[in-house]
Amino acid sequence: MMNTQLKYMLIVSSLIILNSCKQEATKEPIRYSEIMNNLLKQEDTDGDKKITIEDKGPKKFDFINTKGTSSTIEGTYHLSNLLQELAILKEKDTIRLDRVKEMPSYRISRLIKTRYWDNLTRSIDKKGLEKVLGDTKSDVDTLRLYIPHQDSIAFRYFNELENEFSKLKVVKLPEEITPHFVKSINDKPGILNLAYTHKDQQVKGVPFVVPGGRFNEMYGWDSYFESVGLLIDGRADLAIAMAENFSYQIKHYGKILNANRSYYLTRTQPPFFSSLIKEIYEHNHQISKEWISDQLKMVIQEYENVWMQKDVRLTSTGLNRFYGEGVGIPPETEEGHFDVVLKKYADKHELDFNSFVEQYKDERIKDVELDQYFTHDRSMRESGHDTSNRLDAVCADLNTVGLNSSLYKYETDIAYLIKNVFEDNFTVANKKYNAAYWLSKAEQRKKLMNALMWNEQVGVFYDYNFVTKSQAQIESTTNYYPLWAGLCTEDQAASLVKNLFKNLMQKGGLAGTGDIADHSNPNAPQRQWDFPNGWAPHQMMMWRGLLNYGYEEEAQELIYRWLWTITKNAVDYNGTIPEKYDVVNCTHKVYAEYGNVGTEFDYITPSGFGWMNASYQLGISLINKELRSQLDQLTDPDSIFKE
Repeated sequence: MMNTQLKYMLIVSSLIILNSCKQEATKEPIRYSEIMNNLLKQEDTDGDKKITIEDKGPKKFDFINTKGTSSTIEGTYHLSNLLQELAILKEKDTIRLDRVKEMPSYRISRLIKTRYWDNLTRSIDKKGLEKVLGDTKSDVDTLRLYIPHQDSIAFRYFNELENEFSKLKVVKLPEEITPHFVKSINDKPGILNLAYTHKDQQVKGVPFVVPGGRFNEMYGWDSYFESVGLLIDGRADLAIAMAENFSYQIKHYGKILNANRSYYLTRTQPPFFSSLIKEIYEHNHQISKEWISDQLKMVIQEYENVWMQKDVRLTSTGLNRFYGEGVGIPPETEEGHFDVVLKKYADKHELDFNSFVEQYKDERIKDVELDQYFTHDRSMRESGHDTSNRLDAVCADLNTVGLNSSLYKYETDIAYLIKNVFEDNFTVANKKYNAAYWLSKAEQRKKLMNALMWNEQVGVFYDYNFVTKSQAQIESTTNYYPLWAGLCTEDQAASLVKNLFKNLMQKGGLAGTGDIADHSNPNAPQRQWDFPNGWAPHQMMMWRGLLNYGYEEEAQELIYRWLWTITKNAVDYNGTIPEKYDVVNCTHKVYAEYGNVGTEFDYITPSGFGWMNASYQLGISLINKELRSQLDQLTDPDSIFKE
């Protein structure tokens, strides 16, 4: 619970904000270096260039402006805001104290809208190349940019830039990209080109938003969820740009990529392209019909050529799976990630560890069982849930509820757009479609999901293992995607809502899974997509799913719990907005295999984290006034939502 002094200060802050709406905010003239140095010396007692609840300073800072007027800033939250505002100023000679005393939810939302999206935006062209190729994931001097085989304009343009960027090497991809080719360039990693405009011999990269932190590439499903926030924040230009980059990827790489890196050429991610196009259209019905047509053709191409490939991602059940194609060991993992697995197979082949790994990589040793393990692993990474005990060593055998819900939504979204934008008549490659065609596909998928995935006894959808012909009865937020996709009946929805709250709701939001860790093995890795961690896309989909079926109060509770977790951590930890949270302990201090991106910065987070930012903006747009007031007072959710 928040102490009385901080609660009082926050109430005073709200009055300051209201007054600032009526008159121009005053600026205090300051001696920047003096205040910055004194503040850090007094309050940043652990020397991490942040002011948090873990610092042991007096939590009260006095300074005098250049006119001789004194000001006092008290409490961790306001002191960290002062530090952040000084970092934004960059040695300017005035500061706005209303920004220092801003209410938490207003401050977080404002910074996301006015600073973080721009800081996360990249482009692949002369202007943006240096940042994109400043590759923290590669330790080689050569920075490679791979160009699609048929994109002669981009190849010529970037070839000419090699003289200006000494480390840049432009590489044209072969016409046919096979898993063995992708493996052959594992030791030559690089960025894959994205969309651009070409006018008057000038090439300008179409911008894209990266997840955050160490990322300089565009990710598949991250981009959709980021776009939800972008549309809310009046940045439809960037959401449209994301869609155009998706279309470029489908046209030139055959799929929406896991991300535009060379080692992802055989791997896609969860499908949300139709949702993006529909939401862009609903945001602005005046958007060009030609533009919608171009994107919708790519949505249908992706649906048919990626997801409906028989025996690849379409299985014998008529439902779909994730299937990460590739050969050998996935190269993007940290060193040692697969050592436990590989050691077992080295022992099986009676070889020392290093010899086995070398021979397996060179394909001098063949092991079908190990190959299958890595197929499951790549498929798990394609699912976006990398990694989870729910999918480890089994993913390619599963018709997952999440994927099939997304494809059901593709089918209904395509029908919606054809009916509402194109008067129920849409042609792709001389083939005519109407809404009824796609709705019949959706209805067939719903029947199959009900037959194979719906568990009447429990009242939940479960992933279906088509090899063992059984349901994988593991609690996961993805089991509830049918609420978001709108494919369940009212009775099913009632049962799903009951089970969602019973099995996955925690104090700080929804956990990704139930507690499925191997507690018998002290060396078992903590999978980042599993309990007790919660992730932004799951929260956002469930809020919308609840609202789809009229569960307004339940949606408000889940929204509040998640926003409270974000807000409390930002207040206590210098504005930190990370990749994920432990929703049981309501902290960004997550001890999982990949750490927590977005927690390392000096003075002020430059960008938060992409889909976390979006979840905050969506939540703020949905939460009622009374709960938002409670949020700014950091009222504990368990004191609001009593059983």
